[in-house]
Amino acid sequence: MRTQAETYRHLREYRDALTQEPHFAFPEISGGQILMMMSPSPRHDLNASRVRRQLQPQLSEGLLAETLGDVEDENLGVLRRPDVIVVPEAAFDTSDSALDPAEILLAVEIVSPNNPENDYQGKLRDYPAMGIPHYVIIDPRDGTAHHYWKPVAKGGRAVYEAHVPYVFGDVIKVDEWTIDTGALRRYAPEDGE
Repeated sequence: MRTQAETYRHLREYRDALTQEPHFAFPEISGGQILMMMSPSPRHDLNASRVRRQLQPQLSEGLLAETLGDVEDENLGVLRRPDVIVVPEAAFDTSDSALDPAEILLAVEIVSPNNPENDYQGKLRDYPAMGIPHYVIIDPRDGTAHHYWKPVAKGGRAVYEAHVPYVFGDVIKVDEWTIDTGALRRYAPEDGE
């Protein structure tokens, strides 16, 4: 029987050998599985880009808001690819194939119409376990958002201790940064709702 670490290494090798298929996003790994997802819609990507552009001018020297980069915790057997991250620029100066979650200050996910449970369940489980201090979920399906922070151990697992819900039009405060959800777009029926 394989250990969790052996299973993860096997899944990671398999994932890295996959050919990027059209209409599929980069696969993630969580819960001992490779997670294949459809590529995001243009409106999803527009929202991610708007969040990144809002955050970047607010960040101090040496921090970046980016829409790229795998985040990996081999000990947990988790590889995720957030839609937007805030991270020190120095974190990208590595020969590793993924970013260390200890470097991530904020992960933002734009909920996709076809797999919302990935953001509300899987990543809400994985991000506090990875020690990511702030997690924002933006849901263009219903025009809501959620800010989770303060990862703590509770009942044998990591959870976020604090949570504030928002609706589009609100301004989300994440430490000294803000995200104006009034600049974001809801999905239209043709986006797959």
